[in-house]
Amino acid sequence: MNHPPVVIYTKFGCGYCFRAKRLLDEKGVDYTEHDITMGGPKRDEMMERAPTARTVPQIFIGDTHVGGSDDLAALERDGKLDSLLEG
Repeated sequence: MNHPPVVIYTKFGCGYCFRAKRLLDEKGVDYTEHDITMGGPKRDEMMERAPTARTVPQIFIGDTHVGGSDDLAALERDGKLDSLLEG
């Protein structure tokens, strides 16, 4: 599947992160995962991209900030995720 780049910021042991990645995996979507458990530059990058984000996962499809796991699941439930992934 050809789609905009998908980026997900996660933390170790996060059930919501696992759920979001499982949904993307089930859809056959390639994504880049950044584990920000220990902070660092990728956490700073996430905060620049989503300044109000205080939880993980934070998911981006292309330039669109999807939000978290529940937001991703809502897009799927509403039938809007596939079109967003298609660009």
